Amino acid sequence: MLDYVSTLDWSQILPFVAIGFAAQVVDGALGMAFGVINSTLLVTVMGVPPAVASASVHAVETFTTAASGISHVAHRNVDWKLFRKLVIPGVIGAILGATLLSTIDASVAKPFVMAYLACIGLYLLFRAIRGRIEPRKPRVIAPLGLVGGFLDAAGGGGWGPVVTSNLLIQGATPRHTIGTVNTAEFFLTATASVTFFIALGWSAFTLHTLGILIGGLVAAPIGGVLAKRVPTRGLMALVGVLLTLTSAWSIYAAVAKG
Repeated sequence: MLDYVSTLDWSQILPFVAIGFAAQVVDGALGMAFGVINSTLLVTVMGVPPAVASASVHAVETFTTAASGISHVAHRNVDWKLFRKLVIPGVIGAILGATLLSTIDASVAKPFVMAYLACIGLYLLFRAIRGRIEPRKPRVIAPLGLVGGFLDAAGGGGWGPVVTSNLLIQGATPRHTIGTVNTAEFFLTATASVTFFIALGWSAFTLHTLGILIGGLVAAPIGGVLAKRVPTRGLMALVGVLLTLTSAWSIYAAVAKG
C-alpha cells in the first residue's frame, strides 16, 4: 500500500483535492451543492468526461456524507425528530429513483426543477434581507423527503437543494435544517450507490475519485462548525445566493445544450 501511494503523481491529484475540498466546505455549511460544484468543475475546468465525473462524485459522496454527518452530530446541529421523518421516505425515494433511472429520462424535467429552485433561492434571499426570521415548525416533511430522494437518485443530485430549501421556506431554522439534511443524506447516498457499485465495481475509483475523496474528507468537519457559528440570516442569505446561482447555471447549460 505504501509503495502504491509513493508512486502516485500528486501533481495530477492535487487539483481534484482542491475541488473536493471547496465543494465539501460549501455543502457541509449550506446543506447542498457537493455534486453540482464537483460535476461542474470536473467537466468544465478539468476536462473530465461527464460519465466519469458522475461516477466519481457518486462514489465519493458515500464517504463525505458520512464524515459530514458525524461533524454535524458532534456540533449538535441535528434535529433527530426531523431526521426520523426525513430519512425513511428519502431512502424509499432513492430506491425508486435508482430503480427507474434506466426507464425515465430525468434530464427532461431538470430545467423545470431548476427554475423552481431558482425562485426559492430568490425568496430565501429576500427573507434574509428583509429582517428578523421567525422560526416555524415545518409541516410537509415525509413527502419532501420522498421527492428529494427520488430526484437525487434519478437525476444525479437534488437532495440538498430540494429538501434544505423547502424546509427553510417552511420556517425551519437554518442550522438544524442543514445539519439534519446533511446527516440524512448519507443513508440516501449509500442506498442509491449499491446498484452503482454492483454495476461498476472498483473501476469507478480513478485518480479523480481519490482526489475529491481526500479533499472532501478533509473539509467535512469544517461544515459542521460553520453551520453552528454563522448567524441565521447569514446562512439563509448564503443558501439563497448559492441556490439561485447554481440553478440559473443549470438552466443555462440545459438550454445551451438543447
